[in-house]
Amino acid sequence: MQNLRSLLPILIFTALYAVLSLSVTNSYYQLVMTLVPVWAVFGLSWNLLSGYTGLISFGHAAFFGIGAYTTALGQIYFDLSPWMLIPIAAMLGGIAGFLIGFPTFRLSGHYFALAMLAYPLAILYVFEWLGFQEVTLPIKRDNPIAYMQFADPRLYTLLALAMMLATILLTRVIEKSRFGMALLAIKQNEAAAEAAGINTLAWKLRAITLSGAIAGAIGGFYAVVLLVVTPQSVFGMLVSAQALTVAMFGGVGTVWGPVIGSVILIPLAETLNAEAGSRFPGIQGVIFGLAIISVILVAPEGLFWKLRDFFRKRVTSPAVASPSAPVQPAATIAKPSRPERSRGAGEVVLDVRNLSRSFGGLKAVQNVSFKLRRNEILGIIGPNGAGKTTLFNLLNGFLRPGTGEILLDGRDKSGRKPHELCEAGIGRTFQIMRPFLRMSISDNVVVGAYVRARTDAEARRLATEAIARVGLSDIADRIAGELTTKELRLMELARALAGQPRILLLDETLAGLGHDEANEVVAVIQRLARDGMTIAIIEHTMQAMVRLVDSFLVLDHGAVIVEGEPEAVTRDSRVIEAYLGKKWVAHAPH
Repeated sequence: MQNLRSLLPILIFTALYAVLSLSVTNSYYQLVMTLVPVWAVFGLSWNLLSGYTGLISFGHAAFFGIGAYTTALGQIYFDLSPWMLIPIAAMLGGIAGFLIGFPTFRLSGHYFALAMLAYPLAILYVFEWLGFQEVTLPIKRDNPIAYMQFADPRLYTLLALAMMLATILLTRVIEKSRFGMALLAIKQNEAAAEAAGINTLAWKLRAITLSGAIAGAIGGFYAVVLLVVTPQSVFGMLVSAQALTVAMFGGVGTVWGPVIGSVILIPLAETLNAEAGSRFPGIQGVIFGLAIISVILVAPEGLFWKLRDFFRKRVTSPAVASPSAPVQPAATIAKPSRPERSRGAGEVVLDVRNLSRSFGGLKAVQNVSFKLRRNEILGIIGPNGAGKTTLFNLLNGFLRPGTGEILLDGRDKSGRKPHELCEAGIGRTFQIMRPFLRMSISDNVVVGAYVRARTDAEARRLATEAIARVGLSDIADRIAGELTTKELRLMELARALAGQPRILLLDETLAGLGHDEANEVVAVIQRLARDGMTIAIIEHTMQAMVRLVDSFLVLDHGAVIVEGEPEAVTRDSRVIEAYLGKKWVAHAPH
């Protein structure tokens, strides 16, 4: 029922647009009515890749043009019906998307955008070289319906609306699925998505393949509507710019964005081109340029998000602070009650041997070796720049070691990608928080559960359990961008827990927290320890650390200087000199 209600505005809009199109009698305005859903579909195809992953594509005309020429040449040389050619165009667009994406996804940011721009321009020159400067579809008077050559142009509008509605429904299904959640996570923080177990390359390839298929299909239909195809009209820069502009103007990362952008910009651009195009050549490009400038200045994420945030602020009451369980002061936190064991007891889960990594002449990590045993809490400490976070980045795959081994259950995992190490059982939080800000706490944590869950229902269950373990159940529906630092820290911890890791790497989980907030987070870590979680933690809050960990690993200039139990390590002169300082001796807890 809830899904039906959410679809109601889309169905009402489509029905009203269909009724309006049926009342239009002018042939030019009827063509404009058809072009609005055409460009909306093209914008939705662009949005599926760029809106949901954040990788801006300037080259979607490549897929659109391939679809247009497939329909035109297939009809000319093979006398095939567009009803058959449009699905073929979608298939070829998808194949092109995969082939283009595989090498291009090695790039990011503006490098990716510029690389994508090269593809349609290259294909444009190929088609011109092949002699297809202007291809006209043959008129089929004997069987016009089979060749989509309708006497009534309103049928083109209805068919374009049907394709738009199908694309919107497909996008909505993707949004609510593992596919969409993975793409949104990649967009908002690709490193965090990888650490949560998402194979970012695989999901991006799926996105560009499907995006290329949709663009190819609507490109094929566009050729049928206009009956004339030229390289510039389907591969030109303005074509890619229109897909980008309608999506960005209306709102990226939402099904309504490209629709809103098309409804506003396409009639405006087409009408001005008809009225003033002869006097001001290229006025369509001016309109799209002004639209982009306006969006950047007024609503950087588009009209949809601007309006949604405006109305949410008006109806949302002030945030209520999340409940906090009573805990002990930091100076008197009791060591978690776990089975007593002697130092060195327990199965070795993680065995790090002679791990090293250099950046030019800087040796960030030098021959680090240690063993992490099941149910142990290992504290990794040292001065700023000692190599602690670099060590974590080596352990969960964000950096490849220069030398050394990372043995997980006796198997070398050195150089594996973050999502592979997450799947193997290594969870991670970050010193600088990496939330998915436009997603709720629940959805943030569900992303972390996908690495272990086979179904969406199982992912929701694992996420719910992880959220409960960190005490955020009461605010699970809150958007991450509205959370306090403490709540974000706990949410990231829950996201790591949702993947059911065997080893948890906590990188300065207490950073940025006040005294009472730090107490709450420490209490959560203590509960995890009592439940048998194996933890390696980097932290500067030594008062809590000495009562929390089983052992310390002390780094300085990338090398291990001391390893041992807290009582011995904190009294070691080398540790006092390199990290703790003489004040620690006077104020250290006994």
